Amino acid sequence: MSLSSQPDPAKLAAARAAVALVEDGMKLGLGTGSTASVMVRELAARAAADGLKLRCAATSQATAELAESLGLNVEPLDQIGWLDLTIDGADEVDPDLHLIKGGGGAHLREKIVAAASDRMVVIADPGKVVDRLGAFPLPVEVLQFGFETTRTLIRRALQAQDLGGHDVMQRLKGSDPWVTDEGNVILDLHLEAIPDAVALARALSAIPGVVEHGLFLGMCDLAIIGKSDGTVVELDRDEGIDADLLAGEGD
Repeated sequence: MSLSSQPDPAKLAAARAAVALVEDGMKLGLGTGSTASVMVRELAARAAADGLKLRCAATSQATAELAESLGLNVEPLDQIGWLDLTIDGADEVDPDLHLIKGGGGAHLREKIVAAASDRMVVIADPGKVVDRLGAFPLPVEVLQFGFETTRTLIRRALQAQDLGGHDVMQRLKGSDPWVTDEGNVILDLHLEAIPDAVALARALSAIPGVVEHGLFLGMCDLAIIGKSDGTVVELDRDEGIDADLLAGEGD
């Protein structure tokens, strides 16, 4: 493996720390995204080395294909039942361990899998830790039917939240609409900062045509933040984020 293909040290450190939590016989949820893919590779290596018998539910077709190619046992979520642990990445993590997810377009399945787990562990690098959610565009998965009507209703909801005037952009893949594994499309809300994430989540969920949004509130139990020197900081939901522990780490 060339130096350029080596995983980012912070992501690798976080992934390894999360994989260390896995025990033989566990039923696991596997996240989606660049950090989650590092975790899947580390998980497969540990499972092979230690002879772990695991049952895994993937949050996207891409993750399923990667996990299966590495020898992990991937099954439909309903076939497995309730999960012991889900390990996933995040686009933003705030001091209460609220998250924005969906940069990879898989937040619908990610939220279902996380909700079906006893514990959700998020892995990230320090650049994902923020004082307030919203700098990362908030993904909202919507039906293709009535797309423009749904976008209008979202803009009205933002206006009611004092977030009017911000871009509500359809996500593209090249020149074509980004289509999710469930056949839906995504609107990215460029909000800069979200003053009340709970109220916004409630307003978005109430809109017909909105399938799911990328606000994960009260779902993450532990965030493992990898640092560039290979160490990690573990942030428990009840303890919050100690900014001093992440001092000197940037995007």
